Amino acid sequence: MAILIIEDEPKTGAYLLRGLAESGFAVRLARTGRDGLAQAREEETALIVLDVMLPGMDGWQVLAALRAGRETAHIPVLFLTARDEVQDRVRGLELGADDYLVKPFAFVELVARIRTLLRRGPVREQELLRIGDMEIDVLKRRVRRSGSVVTLTGQEFALLHLLARREGQVLSRALIASQVWDMNFDSDTNVIDAAVRRLRRKIDDPFPHKLIHTRRGMGYVCEAGDGGEHGGVAAPAA
Repeated sequence: MAILIIEDEPKTGAYLLRGLAESGFAVRLARTGRDGLAQAREEETALIVLDVMLPGMDGWQVLAALRAGRETAHIPVLFLTARDEVQDRVRGLELGADDYLVKPFAFVELVARIRTLLRRGPVREQELLRIGDMEIDVLKRRVRRSGSVVTLTGQEFALLHLLARREGQVLSRALIASQVWDMNFDSDTNVIDAAVRRLRRKIDDPFPHKLIHTRRGMGYVCEAGDGGEHGGVAAPAA
């Protein structure tokens, strides 16, 4: 499988294509959002490096379409863009991006982030996780509750997997940020809280028994028992 670069600026696209190829990756390049989305749907793709400012279909729209598609929802996406405002980074992560890097950037950092995302994989010693009536097939990346299939994006699955494999442990927002996104977040951002809310809508809201709980002032916990308050926002925890 190849890394797909979706970048319309010719010099940047050529630089990324050459640099990643020289770093040992198989690489493809798409110059428009629509072309990139079509390639992701039609060809095996290990990871996508995505610009925001693209002609016709911008990066936000491409990501939303990727996360909505069953065949593309799991593909890791790294935003590489000149848009450096905090709200842009938050928007990208809330839409389901796995990482966000601002231009200008150090190429060695880009490669390191790509390798980190590609290293993420199932925990082989625990291929099936069960918590209450929820079953997580780690290898197939499938989730069921009470026998019903729950469709998650790649980011949502990573978050649920982290909570589930550390069942009963209260995880702080900072820990979740570092484990799921490999990034540190300022204490005034609500990216983690928003991600947990989206996950709850799929995992908990349709079912009477809740599995994801809030421990105020501490963080979040996943357990079949009464792990604390369900809903609300966890206060920042280190």
